[in-house]
Amino acid sequence: MERSDLITHKNGRQRKMAGAFPPPEDAREMYTGEMRSSEPELGEEMEDLLSGSYSEDRDPRPRLGIRGELTSVLLLLFLYVLQGIPLGLAGSIPLILQSKNVSYKDQAFFSFVFWPFSLKLLWAPLVDALYFSRFGRRKSWLVPTQYLLGLFMLYLSMTVNSLLQSEGGPQVVTLTAVFFMLAFLAATQDIAVDGWALTMLSRKNVGYASTCNSVGQTAGYFMGNVLFLALESADFCNKYLRIEPKDTGIVTLSDFLFFWGIVFLVSTTLVAIIKRENNLGHERRRVHEETQGVMDTYRLLLSIIKMPTVFTFCGLLLTAKIGFSAADSVTGLKLVEAGVPKEQLALLAVPMVPLQILLPLIISKYTAGPRPLDVFYKAFPFRLLLGLEFAFLVWWTPSVKQDGGFPVHYYIIVLLSYAVHQVALYSMYVACMAFHAKVSDPLIAVRGNTHSTTFTLCVKEGGACVITFDGYYVESVVCVVIGLAWWLWLGKKMRRLQEESPAAWRCRADH
Repeated sequence: MERSDLITHKNGRQRKMAGAFPPPEDAREMYTGEMRSSEPELGEEMEDLLSGSYSEDRDPRPRLGIRGELTSVLLLLFLYVLQGIPLGLAGSIPLILQSKNVSYKDQAFFSFVFWPFSLKLLWAPLVDALYFSRFGRRKSWLVPTQYLLGLFMLYLSMTVNSLLQSEGGPQVVTLTAVFFMLAFLAATQDIAVDGWALTMLSRKNVGYASTCNSVGQTAGYFMGNVLFLALESADFCNKYLRIEPKDTGIVTLSDFLFFWGIVFLVSTTLVAIIKRENNLGHERRRVHEETQGVMDTYRLLLSIIKMPTVFTFCGLLLTAKIGFSAADSVTGLKLVEAGVPKEQLALLAVPMVPLQILLPLIISKYTAGPRPLDVFYKAFPFRLLLGLEFAFLVWWTPSVKQDGGFPVHYYIIVLLSYAVHQVALYSMYVACMAFHAKVSDPLIAVRGNTHSTTFTLCVKEGGACVITFDGYYVESVVCVVIGLAWWLWLGKKMRRLQEESPAAWRCRADH
């Protein structure tokens, strides 16, 4: 490969097409000067985008219906499913550790695994700026990243049992390191897929990218978390799937990692060979991109972050989840600690899958207008109150435990609580996605997710944790109080961002 094939892309206005799970943060880039790439950019609309006067009627690409781009939609859906697999696996590890009596201090340390999705804005400009033009701007990162994910899963399949079953207990530090790497690779794949989604689909159909993101990640997370925990559980398999009981489940963590490692390698090879990123139709124009150094990209990113609207929005997203941190991060672990089997808890998510798929479609009808963040604002206090309801549920759980487990009505109450929580969560999430789409620039996509991490401490005496008063309840109340203060003070400020003009979200290059 000639050296000239390695492109450093000149950045311009860049905004994010929304993603899945925690709400993303925005970043943008600007195209200026002479372009030098074969990527299928948007021809005549470039000048309109730079001037802020883009008209959808002037989109030079053919106006295809969804059937005309069904192959691309299915590919995006599959790529987001793959992205959800390592996320689901990472989410299942805390439940496995909890069943092995790991301390909450170690659980808090393992939560660093999820930070790459919060911090990926730091290396997203690299993903955007460096690529091989002959291979494709997004495929230059997507293909090697997914190969690394597959190889890493194959390696982990041979070592994970020793990490979980060592003599001194699970090796939490090493587990955190290896799953952090998985999450880092998944976050990098997410950046590439998000960017490809906005150019793979025509502007008329680009809205389906958000649906692929939500449905695909949900399905992938379900398989990597709920399905895995069920098939890994000997009790569940003996009760529902076997005639003769055995001491282990149908699959092990090693088996699951090995299988998906092979899937990653095979599917990535097919995408690399079959799917052409720069496949231009006869009605599309070939636009050239000018290159610029990576440092210039980061300087531009800094200028974007310093924009008043972007800085305010990022700050609001970073602080909005404090009110939900105890309910979202610790409740499941507290239920397992109270005796609820982790596989039964995971299975409660099965009825939620259709709900999680349908909710974005239903809620999008209310967020399609000019003020999508109004839905975010209205759902916020209901989700806060559910934090108190979850705390009550944790307190009530030990009193209903029976010799044979928990009664059916207990699981029904947990299921209903989780369903209401999903409605509030997805209302806020889809509202953010709709707002991102409203102010987004289709030229590039970078996103970062925000997570609130709960740290729990205990006093150790003689090797045992002595609890005088469970701090979970205190933390739940404190988080709700902070959340209410945020809603009353900063929630209205977030709603006012919808009144900003489109120009307030654009970063123009300095001439």
